[in-house]
Amino acid sequence: MTATPSADEVRLEIDQHVARVTIDRPHVLNAVGAKTLQHLNEAWERIESDPEVRVVVVTGEGDRAFCTGADMSAEETGRTGLEYWDALDPNGFGGLSLRTTLDVPVIARVNGYALGGGMEMVLGCDIVVAAEHAQFGLTEPRVGRVPLDGGVTQLVRRLPHTQAMSLLLTGRRASAAELAGMGLVNEVVPAEQLDEAVGRWVAGVLACAPTSLRAIKQMVQRTAHLTSQEARATRLPALMAALDSEDSREGVRAFREKRPPNWPGH
Repeated sequence: MTATPSADEVRLEIDQHVARVTIDRPHVLNAVGAKTLQHLNEAWERIESDPEVRVVVVTGEGDRAFCTGADMSAEETGRTGLEYWDALDPNGFGGLSLRTTLDVPVIARVNGYALGGGMEMVLGCDIVVAAEHAQFGLTEPRVGRVPLDGGVTQLVRRLPHTQAMSLLLTGRRASAAELAGMGLVNEVVPAEQLDEAVGRWVAGVLACAPTSLRAIKQMVQRTAHLTSQEARATRLPALMAALDSEDSREGVRAFREKRPPNWPGH
């Protein structure tokens, strides 16, 4: 297992193909300031450069919060809205909510509040597992701001109009069960079962060919503006690699030999 130094606002641990990214600021409910954002981007870049990583789990330290958005105690909140907009990270909140270069599945382990930018980070994940006590919300309008890091644009594309607007136009908090009913959360479990549930989803991802999953993510992230026929014909790097990979040959061998595949990952 490899890990970044602890107590540095963000922890990155990589073990047996699983990268775990933890926002380690429980004293401010894992809110993100400039330094935290820098460390998060460093973590995503490290993961992107490591071909051994096959799945990512992102969470917050403690049992109260996943992430409560921007650190309102930090100096950068003194900027005007226009100044904040001008300085937005191209990869979105936490370097994740709008990121299109992370070609491995990302699982959100939501252990508490996911508010503002924290909910936008959740929207940047592929699979969402939440504790029963978790609460979600795009609360920016309640402090005179706008959820610019994917909150507005992603929510209205994923949900029926009235459901999305019921969250966006009130800044209200919603329970994990309500968001599961909307289709934004995959599984809701008691807090003591959260790690077990996340582990099941991790195992499901690891059972699949890594090259296939990279191809799927690239197709999802880079062809949304195309028709299905155009998307199928697009020669994305991960797709071309998957179609001529050792994984594809191992999958067929394992099926014929009636055994679990041993994915080479290339």
